[in-house]
Amino acid sequence: MRIATFILSFLLVLPALTACAQESEPERYEWDLTDLYASVDDWEAAFTDLQNRLQDVDDYRGTLGDSAQSMSDALGFISDSYKELTRMYIYTNLRRDADQRVAEEQTRFGRAMQLYTNWGEATSWLNPEILSVGTETVNRYIDEEPALADFEFMLQDILRMAPYTLDERTEEILAQASMMMSSPQQIYQMYANADIPWPTVTLSDGEEAELTQAGYTFYRGVENRDDRKLVFDTFWDTWQQYADGMGATLAGEVQANVFSARARNYDSVLQQNLFADGLPPEIYTQLVAQVNDALPIFHRYLELRGRMLGVEDLRYYDIYPPLVEVETGEFGIERSKEITLEALRPFGDEYLGLLEEGLAQDWMHSHPQAGKRSGAYMSGGAYDVHPYILLNHNDDYNSLSTFAHEWGHAVHTMLAKQDNPWETADYSTFTAEMASTINEILLEEYMIANAQTDEERLYYLGNALESIRGTFYRQTMFAEFELEIHETVESGEPLTGSSLSEIYGDLLKRYHGHDEGVLTIDDAYAVEWAYIPHFYLDFYVFQYATSITGAAWFAEKFLAGDVQVRDDFLDVLRAGGSDYPHNILLNEAGLDMTQAEAYEPVIRRMVSLMDRIEAILDAQG
Repeated sequence: MRIATFILSFLLVLPALTACAQESEPERYEWDLTDLYASVDDWEAAFTDLQNRLQDVDDYRGTLGDSAQSMSDALGFISDSYKELTRMYIYTNLRRDADQRVAEEQTRFGRAMQLYTNWGEATSWLNPEILSVGTETVNRYIDEEPALADFEFMLQDILRMAPYTLDERTEEILAQASMMMSSPQQIYQMYANADIPWPTVTLSDGEEAELTQAGYTFYRGVENRDDRKLVFDTFWDTWQQYADGMGATLAGEVQANVFSARARNYDSVLQQNLFADGLPPEIYTQLVAQVNDALPIFHRYLELRGRMLGVEDLRYYDIYPPLVEVETGEFGIERSKEITLEALRPFGDEYLGLLEEGLAQDWMHSHPQAGKRSGAYMSGGAYDVHPYILLNHNDDYNSLSTFAHEWGHAVHTMLAKQDNPWETADYSTFTAEMASTINEILLEEYMIANAQTDEERLYYLGNALESIRGTFYRQTMFAEFELEIHETVESGEPLTGSSLSEIYGDLLKRYHGHDEGVLTIDDAYAVEWAYIPHFYLDFYVFQYATSITGAAWFAEKFLAGDVQVRDDFLDVLRAGGSDYPHNILLNEAGLDMTQAEAYEPVIRRMVSLMDRIEAILDAQG
């Protein structure tokens, strides 16, 4: 439940995939936010109401142990307030992200954040007081009062957190510090999206390429190798100029995380984050172990990439161009809708019905515009309102893949809300990314099956391989980096821009087979850590890797026609946050991600994709 904490997973963020929309696509969507509030004035009224409600919170303090009814009244008031608070926050966040240049929107967002912080402070007594009531009494209240049924999982989770919950005064202090502790993330966002003066380079064909974050993402995969090197060298040199400042920013984030974990008596930041979702630590260690064991398979892919690009001395700037150049046509927003619906037919009628419902509405902001936040996300935290989707659709295949991904989040949200009250509708990132990543896999196989030529088939096979590289291997590399920098601070060692580059550079080289001669990593590119926004969402990224692992496990069975597993997966989505994600996967579908066997399907998929590519290449001679 979201009563006492601000949950960043409301926004399920992906790295930027787009640059600018092509003029030939006429359809552009802008979301209709009136379903949240009819006007800014209505938002202001909600804001004022929540400020006024804040004054009443203390009336419930000290009453939880009086009776089951008293506990129900207090939790009901606070829960209803947080439901509206979340709606209020999401409205201004969406408005800000549509154009981050607008000072008024920045101000309104800041007010929302401050009010969220104030509510956190005002309700900081809640968990300690529930603990003081005691397990026996809480369980008796649940049995006595039907209205507490919606809060049962939350209450049991709070009781589970007893060793890591502090006294009321300390909880209040930590709540007061929450906004300050989020400053590193805000600093990163402002630098990355607004303040850094991005350079412009002239490509070999005379095109002027502005290397914003979205521009870099677009131009890093251009066909001309010298242009790719120019893009890489220029972009990373720009980040290098800010390495000391960004190093201090990321170090501040890590220090805040370590402070929070130690203040709450956790052994480590990793333990704190896994425990919050009830995840066994074996999941993290198993993921890292399986990925490292499978590095030779990744190196096989890199060697195949070199073969297909005709490059003997593979470099880091050779990672992103497509393995083959082929004309697939534009994937405008309408074509993306049609293909996504066809690709996801293995889900069955219920899922497709919800998807069609969403696609028929103004729920997304589809194309790039000046000042708009980069990347893509689904925002589904407003319980009584449908999800919203931010895209930066570039009318290419990557945009289509992102489209399918984010709508996977949206349908997950719709299913979870159908079967859960507000208190358990919000789900863990751990299952969230499975709901989106499986859509990517089904899309990949649909495009491969429907390719008209060998070259087109090679293109989609190559993109599928890239997905595994970017999600299974790259995100696990990020996870290793994240663990190492937190362990560095936990051991009392400082973090600087140069030390962060050293740690990251070593991982880049090991993962990409630098010492084995598979791919050469230039030291200048080790500053890439400064560019990654997910490092400000502590121990978030490993869940992308576990998600493609789980998605491959389900997809393998989906594509083999296993209807029962499909239905089990929909039950996983419907479960929302009614239990811990590992329990949901295990109980609803029999997937145990603490075991090595869970990781075999994604590795089998990678081998299968390479086998299919090599069969085509060998046949071509």
